[in-house]
Amino acid sequence: MATLSTQEHNNTAVTEGSMTSPLALERSELMIDHQHYHFVDLTRLLPLEQLQTLPFSLRVLLENVALHSPHALPRFLQMLAGTADKGEVEFFPDRLMFHDTTCLPALADFAAMRDLTTELGGDATAINPRIPAVLTIDHSVIVESYATASALEDNLQFDFRRNAERYRFIRWAEKSLDNFRVIPPGTGIIHLMNLEAIAEVVTVDTTAPVPLLHADCMIATDSHTPMINALGILGWGVGGLEGQAALVGEPVTLSFPEVIGISVSGALSPDVSDSDLALHITRLLRETGVVGKFVEFTGPALASMSVESRATIANMAPEYGATVVFFPFDERSAEYVALTGRSEEKQALIRAYMQAQHLWRTADAPQPVFSQLIALDLSTIEPCMAGPVNPHQQIPLGQAASSFDDTLSPQARERYWIRPEYPEPIHQGAVAIAAITSCTTTANPWLIIQAALFARNAAKHGLRPKPWVKTSFSPGSRAVTDYLSASGLLTELEKVGFDVTGYGCMTCIGSSGALQPAMEALVSEGLQAVCVLSGNRNFPRRVNPSLGHGYLTSPALVIAWALAGHIAHDLVNDPLGVDEAGRPLTMRDLMPSREEVEMWLGRVMKPEHYIKRRDIIWQGTPHWQQIEAPGSVHYPWEATSTYLRRPGYLERLPRDPAAPLTLSGAHPFLWLGDDVTTDHISPAGAIPLASLAGQWLIEHHEDPQDLNLYSTRRSNHEVMVRGAFTNTALVNRLLPAAQRSGGGKAWDAQHQQILPAYEAAQSWLRRETPLVIFAGERYGAGSSRDWAAKAQALLGVKAVVAHSFERIHRTNLIGMGILPLHIAPEDAADLPEMDGREEIDVDGLDNVQTGCTPLRMRIRRGAALLGEFSLTLSLDSQQELRYLRHGGILPYVIQQTLQL
Repeated sequence: MATLSTQEHNNTAVTEGSMTSPLALERSELMIDHQHYHFVDLTRLLPLEQLQTLPFSLRVLLENVALHSPHALPRFLQMLAGTADKGEVEFFPDRLMFHDTTCLPALADFAAMRDLTTELGGDATAINPRIPAVLTIDHSVIVESYATASALEDNLQFDFRRNAERYRFIRWAEKSLDNFRVIPPGTGIIHLMNLEAIAEVVTVDTTAPVPLLHADCMIATDSHTPMINALGILGWGVGGLEGQAALVGEPVTLSFPEVIGISVSGALSPDVSDSDLALHITRLLRETGVVGKFVEFTGPALASMSVESRATIANMAPEYGATVVFFPFDERSAEYVALTGRSEEKQALIRAYMQAQHLWRTADAPQPVFSQLIALDLSTIEPCMAGPVNPHQQIPLGQAASSFDDTLSPQARERYWIRPEYPEPIHQGAVAIAAITSCTTTANPWLIIQAALFARNAAKHGLRPKPWVKTSFSPGSRAVTDYLSASGLLTELEKVGFDVTGYGCMTCIGSSGALQPAMEALVSEGLQAVCVLSGNRNFPRRVNPSLGHGYLTSPALVIAWALAGHIAHDLVNDPLGVDEAGRPLTMRDLMPSREEVEMWLGRVMKPEHYIKRRDIIWQGTPHWQQIEAPGSVHYPWEATSTYLRRPGYLERLPRDPAAPLTLSGAHPFLWLGDDVTTDHISPAGAIPLASLAGQWLIEHHEDPQDLNLYSTRRSNHEVMVRGAFTNTALVNRLLPAAQRSGGGKAWDAQHQQILPAYEAAQSWLRRETPLVIFAGERYGAGSSRDWAAKAQALLGVKAVVAHSFERIHRTNLIGMGILPLHIAPEDAADLPEMDGREEIDVDGLDNVQTGCTPLRMRIRRGAALLGEFSLTLSLDSQQELRYLRHGGILPYVIQQTLQL
C-alpha cells in the first residue's frame, strides 16, 4: 500500500527559467508498507501534462540531473522545452559493471595511479571507487572442449590454469578497493547477471535522513549494456577509461539526446522468432541513422512483448549505433521482476515508486512526443539471417547461399576438397563453427526452448551435425541450464552435440578455440569456411581468425545449419535428412510450433531457478574459492609477469592543462578504409605464435601452448601494443599497391622499410614525431575496447582523421588524449595521394571549445604544399575538453587527486 504527500525542505522548487540552484530540491514523501521514503517528484518540476509528453528515458534523465546536478537543472528544463540550444548533460550513474576484458586494465590503472599518486606526494587511498562496481568474469573462458559431457569442466580447468595470475590480481583488488565486488568465472555473462540479479530498478539511498528513492541508473564498460534498458533502467555502454572516471566521481557527459520512437503494432507470424525481429530492427535503425541517439519503444504491441524479447532487441544497440534502446517499465516488466525472484517487498517498492514517479507505462496513457516516430508492424517481419560480414546485413533465410557466393570469384566457388576424416566432400562455405552463444539470445527462454525442441525433433530421427562442424552451447547464466535440466530439455541439446561448454561470452567475442585440425588445414589450402552463431557480431575473423564470413541467426537455426553443414544448403526447401520411412525432413518439419514453445515456456519457467542462483552468484566454483591473495594499498608488481605490468601510458606526468593544444610536424602513419572496428585495431582472439606479441611472450619464457587470448593479456601493454593493427583485413593506402594488404604495416621513419605497425612506430617514437591515422566511415565500430585507444596512444598517434566515428571509440580516443578529427567525405575525396613522407599541421586547436570547432589541416611534402583541408573537432562537453587538455582521463584523475 502506497500513499503520497509533499514534504517541504525550506527551499523552492527549480522551475524553467529559474537561475537559482538550491542545495536541495523539494522532495515528496511516499509511504510503502508503513515505511517512509522521499523522492524528487517530477510533477513538481514539470506540469503533469508536459511530463507525459516526455519520452520515459528523458524522464529518468531529468530525475538524475535534478538529484545530482541541480545547478544544471534550469538549463536542462529549457532544453526539454526547446527554449535553449541543446548542450551537454551530466549523468551520474548509481553503479558500474565491468567484464574482465575491460576491468583488468582498469584495475591495473587503479594500482598504477595509486603508485604514481604516492610518488607525487599524494594519498594513494584516495584512488578508490566512489560508486559500487561489479566485475563479472565472462570473457576469459574458451571453447576448447566441446560436444562432450565433460566440456564445461574441461574448459573451466583450462581457464583457471591459464588465468591464475589474473584471478589472484582480481582477488587482491576485491580485498584492497572499496565498493568493488566480483561475480566469479563460470557463473554468467555480465548483461544477463545485470538483468537477472544485479539490477535494482529502483535505488534506495539509505545515506539520506529519510531513505531516498530514485530510478536505477547505471553504466557498464561493454557496448551491449543497453540490454538493461529492456527493464526500464537507463544505462549504456562506455569505454573503460570513461568508466574509470565515473568510478572516481566524475560525471558521464553526453549531448542532450535526440529520442527516436518506434511504435510497434501487430504480432509476429508463427514462423518468425525474436532473433528475426532483432536483426530486422538492426538493419532498419542502421539505415535510419541513430548513432548517438536514444531509441524508445512505444505502441500497442509493446504490452504483449516480454522483457526477454525486449532484451534481445536492446542488446543489439551497438550494431545500429544507438546509445540507449529504452523500453518503459510496465506490467510485463513487473512480471519479469517477479519471475527472477526479487522479494515481494522489493516488488511492492518498485510498483509504488514507478507509478508515483510516472515511470510506469500504461496502455491508456498519452504517447510521448519523439523527435522522430517509426512505425513497425510486427506481422511484416520474415525469417532472416544477418551476414556475411556485418550484423546489419539482413538477408532472407533463403538467400544465405547467394550472399556467400557473391563474396567469391567464379573460380573459387567451384573448388572442393576430399578428406579421409570426412565422409563427403567439403565445399566452399562449409560451416566450421555453429555456436549457440552470447547474452543476446541465451537470455531469451523462448529462443532457447525452441532450440531444445528443434534438437529433440532432429535427434528423434537420428540427425546429427556434420562431422566437420564445431558445435557449442554457452548459456548466459546457470539459471538457463537449471530450467533446461529440470524440464529434461538440456539432454535434447546434448544429443545433437550442443553440450554446455561454459558460462561466458566465448564464441561471440572470438573465444571460439581452434577449428578441427582437418578444417584448419583446408582453410590454409583456400577453403572459405563460415561460422553461424546466435550472437551479436559477425565481423570478419572476429569469431575465429580463420573465418572471414559469419552469419547471425536464432539458436534453433544454428542447430539447423550444423545439420546442413554448408551455407550453400537451401535451408527453406532442401531436406536436412530423412525419417524412418525415407521421407525427406526439412527445417520446417523439425521446427516446433509457436504454441508448443509457449506451452513449454509456461511449464518450465519458475522463480525458484533464479532464487536459487541469486544468493550464490558471488561464491564461484571451487576453483575460484581456492584462490588466495593479500590485500594492500599498493599492488606488488612482479617484474617477470607476462600478464600484469604497470601501464606504460602512466609513466609520464600529467600534461600541463594550461598549455594550448597543438599538432604540427606530424606524419601520416596509416590510411585505412571504412568500417575499421576495434577488433581491427586491438584484437581479442588467440595470440598467434608467429606474431610479435607471441614472440615477445616466448622470449619471456611463456609456454607456446599457453599464449592465451589478447583479451586476457590486456593488463600487459607490451603484448597489447604489439598486437595493434595486426588484423589481416587491414589495407594501408600509404603503401605501394602490391604491399597494402595483409595487415597494418607502415613505413618506418627513414622511409626505407615497410614494417608491422608496432615496429614502424618505434622509429617514429624515437624521433618524437606525432603520427596521424586517416580512415573512412564508422571508425572504431564494435566493442567498447579501451585498448583500441590505448594502443594508438602508445604507438604515438596524436590524431585520427575520419569521415565518422562510433560513439564509444571517439570518447576512448579523447580519454587517451588523441584528437578525433572529422573530415567530410567530399573533402576527403580531394586528399592528395600520400606515401608517409608528408608533414601535417592542424591550425585552430588553440581555440578549441565544446561543440564543433572548425580546424584547418595543411599537408606538405618537403617545401611543397599539397593542399589545405577543413576539419572539425566535436566535443560533447567541457569534461571532454578538460581530458584533452590534461592528456587524457587518467592524468586528469591523478591531478585532481593531488589537489584534494
